[in-house]
Amino acid sequence: MVEGKGIHKSFGDLEVLKGIDVTIESGEIVSILGASGAGKTTLLQILGSLDKPTQGEVYMDGKAIHKLSENQLARFRNKHIGFVFQFHQLLPEFTAMENCLLPAYIGGVSKREADKKATELLGFLGLSHRLEHKPAELSGGEKQRVAVARALINDPLVIFADEPSGNLDSKNQEELMGLFVSLRDQFHQTFVIVTHDEHLALKSDRTIQMVDGVIVSNDL
Repeated sequence: MVEGKGIHKSFGDLEVLKGIDVTIESGEIVSILGASGAGKTTLLQILGSLDKPTQGEVYMDGKAIHKLSENQLARFRNKHIGFVFQFHQLLPEFTAMENCLLPAYIGGVSKREADKKATELLGFLGLSHRLEHKPAELSGGEKQRVAVARALINDPLVIFADEPSGNLDSKNQEELMGLFVSLRDQFHQTFVIVTHDEHLALKSDRTIQMVDGVIVSNDL
């Protein structure tokens, strides 16, 4: 469902990715594990269309996303890809409900349909009582769940999560990973998660280990 072929990425003379071949199947939770500097975030950004490879090909649901223009990529990303980041990236002036709604409004979803979907998602994530609260009024775990709801609002093919538990305590880390598993089980949602936490990575369906820009293991 997501496939990278011969992915190289260089920044000047520094080669960060050195020929990556990777496939993510629909409904999988896959963790990309590695130390700082291994290239895992760069790989996630390329697979998620936030960056383009210096060399190589990226396909999502059979579509060659490495060939799309910036405008085409923006539309594709909005409709088919969700992102969850370590520091949530919520807009501080907006409520939990409004933050969740933004991708739907950008994608042209009607207000009635978007409001219904956002209310259902936030309710499923245990945030029905926090809809009108702004990020400063939410705990770290609550903010991350709002970010997950925002990532899900347009029914994406895949959610890319970059160190999503890195700013959470151990209890909220466990709850977040449990949430990903529930979403996989109930909605067949696909997740690609970058992490340096081996304990959390072991809860995935599969772990891809990276060292110095190459994949050294791909546990099935």
